[in-house]
Amino acid sequence: MATTDTEAVKPHVALLVETSSVYGREVLAGIMQYLRLHEDWSVYLQQRDLQSSVPEWLQQWTGDGIISRSNDVRLRDASNQRGIPFLDLMDRSDDIPPHVRSNDAMIGSMAADHLLAKDFRQFGFCGFEDEAWSRRRQLAFADAVHQRLGDGDAAAAKCDVFESRWLEGAASWDVEQNALADWVTQLPKPCGILACNDLRGQQVLDACDTAGLSVPEEVAVIGVDNDELVCEFARPPLTSIVPDATAVGFEAARQLSEMMQGKRPLGAPTLESQVIVAPRTIQTRLSTDVVAIDHPGVVAALAYIREHACSGLTVDKVLESVDVSRSTLERQVRRYLGRTPQQEIRHVQLKRVRQLLRTTNLSAEQIAHRAGFDHPEYMHYVFKRDLGMTPGQYRQNAH
Repeated sequence: MATTDTEAVKPHVALLVETSSVYGREVLAGIMQYLRLHEDWSVYLQQRDLQSSVPEWLQQWTGDGIISRSNDVRLRDASNQRGIPFLDLMDRSDDIPPHVRSNDAMIGSMAADHLLAKDFRQFGFCGFEDEAWSRRRQLAFADAVHQRLGDGDAAAAKCDVFESRWLEGAASWDVEQNALADWVTQLPKPCGILACNDLRGQQVLDACDTAGLSVPEEVAVIGVDNDELVCEFARPPLTSIVPDATAVGFEAARQLSEMMQGKRPLGAPTLESQVIVAPRTIQTRLSTDVVAIDHPGVVAALAYIREHACSGLTVDKVLESVDVSRSTLERQVRRYLGRTPQQEIRHVQLKRVRQLLRTTNLSAEQIAHRAGFDHPEYMHYVFKRDLGMTPGQYRQNAH
């Protein structure tokens, strides 16, 4: 088949970026955005994760450029020897810095501010050993906590750290979860924990469940990456910081284009030329949707409400299940949440209604039953009163 002139001049670029993680897929989406706006490359792409081996033929490849998030240093060395522009996004080591990466310091600081705003004064960090990106997040998180609380609260400014191996040499799931459960058990409560990524956050939440700890009342957990599958799979759903991986990919494609045109030097970046991309925002979910409360009876009551609000719960049933008086419960819930225990029950029910409206096609009658309302008409009334729109309008806006 004949080759056109346009096809002949397309740069041949290999994208060795993991498709197994939401971060990697969004990096690829950013590269795609750049190509749609500026250029047309002939792209080699395969299904892969961070541990996938590089195809042997790429060691001798004579293409025009490579964007890589691969652990295989042989490809980088071979590309440099042959003068092929190689743009590295791997941020697991500080020895060879990536050309573009997320701003881990801002991620750590953002997590600290989120937990401090909810009145937490005890903190933990759960990360991975010998991972530069995890270490940067840990140091920034601990530093932000110390700076915000000041020397006058040095004991509270401590940040307990749990680390273990990640990909290479990782412990078995049972061993890891037992160690995590022991760690979260010994933390002072209530405690706010930053997990270095969402998978780590899900593991911490599972360890809290193993240890019998209430989340978010005793332990609040925030992850990073906003992988919706992981975050929603967690119990309770995991709050997560949203990095701008799309911008990382876009910038990577721009830099590689300049390398291939001879407008940017090849090789590892300098500290001055490295681009560090700020995170976007925080997606708040139930794992941090509370303020820190140091009253055990109120913590138990709120945990009970969270678990049973959608099962026909009343305040009397709550009081039968926990060791706290009605007056104390009313006073403390108003103090911490700004609403009554009855309003908190409705608050949890309406959260469930909103979730079902967003994620299912269930009828109003089915949703009312699953959220603990006796009649769909009353659910409709409460929903419109508290949210200013009907359930139907909310569902339409959500889609």
